[in-house]
Amino acid sequence: MKKNKLLSILFISLFFITCDSDEEYEMLNMDTKNPSTVAYNTLFTSATKSLVDQIVTTNYNVSIYKFLAQYWTQTTYTDETNFVLQGRKIPQNHWSEMYRDVLYDLKDAKTKANEGSSFYKAGEMAQIEVLEVYAWQNLVDTFGNVPYSQALDPANTLPAYDDAATIYTDLLTRIDSAISALSSAPGGFTGPDILYGGNMAMWSKFANSLKLRIAMRLSDVNPGVSQSAAQSAVSAGVFTSNSENTTLKYLSAPPNTNPIWVSIVQSGRKDYVAANTMVDYMNGLNDPRTTLYFQDPVDGAIKGGPYGATNTYGLFSHINSQVLAPDFEGTLIDFVEVSFLQAEAAERGYTIAGTAEQHYNNGIEASIIYWGGSAADVSTYLANPDVAYTTASGTWKEKIAMQFWIGMYNRGCEGWNVWRKFDHPTLNLPVNSGDPIPTRYTYPLNEQNLNEANRSSASSAIGGDTKTTKVFWDIN
Repeated sequence: MKKNKLLSILFISLFFITCDSDEEYEMLNMDTKNPSTVAYNTLFTSATKSLVDQIVTTNYNVSIYKFLAQYWTQTTYTDETNFVLQGRKIPQNHWSEMYRDVLYDLKDAKTKANEGSSFYKAGEMAQIEVLEVYAWQNLVDTFGNVPYSQALDPANTLPAYDDAATIYTDLLTRIDSAISALSSAPGGFTGPDILYGGNMAMWSKFANSLKLRIAMRLSDVNPGVSQSAAQSAVSAGVFTSNSENTTLKYLSAPPNTNPIWVSIVQSGRKDYVAANTMVDYMNGLNDPRTTLYFQDPVDGAIKGGPYGATNTYGLFSHINSQVLAPDFEGTLIDFVEVSFLQAEAAERGYTIAGTAEQHYNNGIEASIIYWGGSAADVSTYLANPDVAYTTASGTWKEKIAMQFWIGMYNRGCEGWNVWRKFDHPTLNLPVNSGDPIPTRYTYPLNEQNLNEANRSSASSAIGGDTKTTKVFWDIN
């Protein structure tokens, strides 16, 4: 007892000897693992990774884009492939991730960058803006009307929802401003830029490719604006090869590994198999990517499980090992997508270089080569009468949509967007429920509970907060 008392007196004496100022005392109470302020370059990096992670992930607690596109289906747990959105609070999780971990961090980074005196401020602000535009478009495409002009304000906990078409108009203005700044800026983020390492020419191509995506989303609802914006983007310079894709290079060891690996391999899960929707179409076309997308043939061929059924893992083909690799890269936008967007633009008579067939072929070739196919695979596939642009069945929209959808395999959100935009290919109704395929996420339950008046107003404006209400550009 005396020894303990002596030690206590000694500790207190040393405390007052060493902490002889208020500043030093405050340092002892500082949580170094959870700083109260974060540097804007760190916020930029964190938001970038959060954005890519959310686009890439296939964790069915967070995102079900690959199910909506019917690339994969489930085994034991089938709520998500049967479009039960709120069971695991999927809309809430996506909403929170995009608003809190992407857009709020980007806003904070922009505020701090603007207050600073960096020589590269203009370029840094433009890089932030491009990612913001990307995130906002994703939210609109997923939900429809969303909080925008009043969002991200801590003083306003009940933000109103903005009209989705109006948001799109503003996004075009914002991406144009970013493109202008990128073209003249002496530089921007370098080390904190985990996409291009400060290559501003590539950021310009990324921005123009994103502008092309926004433009072509408007082709059915605002063809004049669509044409003008698409032509401007292509003229200024969009992606021309796979080497320019906007990708995040994940690492081979935690914590910065691909979230697909985390949710499947690291977690030891056997929850997913290839969906028969995807596999049946690809097998019917003798598509060389079938064995690049999937592995483990059954009876000599890749076999997909019935979409939305309770499937036995061992009876169907599985996700290819390259997709399950911890360092498999995550993609925001790529040359494959840009090629098919240009194919549509050419068919609509927009003034761009190249024919619809050329861009269609470019998209197919880029996809096959990206996944590890050969030049011979490309030639054989394009010679297939069911694939060749001049002989494949269907309208030009159906031809482009089929190959566009197949090419978006590593981004379920864009595969779902292709299906919604073109109403092709025909997808299956889930076996267990037979429910119609969602055309949007419903609003999060938190919004219904905490921001009900504004959510209710938004619901009325879009025609009802249901899974089958269409976003504004989905009019077919």
